[in-house]
Amino acid sequence: MTALLKIVLTPGLIAVATLLERRWGPGIGGAFAGLPLTSAPVSLFLAFEQGPEFAATAAGGTLLGLLSQGAVCLVYSWLARRTIWWMCAGTSVVSFAGVTWILRQVSLPVWPTFGVVCTLLVLIAAAIPGATAAIEPARRPRWDLPARMLVATGIVITLTSAAGRLGPTWTGLLSPFPVFALVLGVFTHRAQGPGAAARLLRGIVLGSLAHAAMFVLLASLLVRWGLGWTYALAALAALAVNGLALFLARDSATPRRA
Repeated sequence: MTALLKIVLTPGLIAVATLLERRWGPGIGGAFAGLPLTSAPVSLFLAFEQGPEFAATAAGGTLLGLLSQGAVCLVYSWLARRTIWWMCAGTSVVSFAGVTWILRQVSLPVWPTFGVVCTLLVLIAAAIPGATAAIEPARRPRWDLPARMLVATGIVITLTSAAGRLGPTWTGLLSPFPVFALVLGVFTHRAQGPGAAARLLRGIVLGSLAHAAMFVLLASLLVRWGLGWTYALAALAALAVNGLALFLARDSATPRRA
């Protein structure tokens, strides 16, 4: 059941994010992709299979790990102005690993962690360059969308299969691995240039605020409230905060052409 959901859900979400990007611009598509599209299902299955305590601990790690995803978006957006996509992607993955290793040494209560993470995400979004840069006309081959879906699904299956053996803290820290940021960022970079990629990645960072809202509630309430009420409340909080992120990303909704 879990494997089937990964195979069906991941490409479906990539397709939705891609269509939103094409319809309303990379900023809106990025804000949608910033939602916990992979880590939320992973958390739910952890709660079912490992218990609420394991899932709550992993949720705290996921909350902190959003800074690793933010680092990826920041590094990629700056490098995209100077180099080709595969060097941007490779260096971004290295930055994710390095920041995650540093975060493994951090130990803070959940709510102070939430405050620090949200503050740093806003600063990272402000530091991403090219939010007003001209966007090149899209050059999308027919295989563009299927390739995005296939790559994203492969990354999710590989990551979740390995992460479950690492314990709750490492599982949580690795859960925000930026599948959607890398897949959408690379394809947007290739198709429309670094300006569009920067807008998309900025939207992802802003959308990560919804990610943070969901996981601070999971980490705080899952053991006391149980699965049903906690996941329902956390999902509503994520949607509400994502609405704000979409509002903030509205300046990226209409691509500008050179």
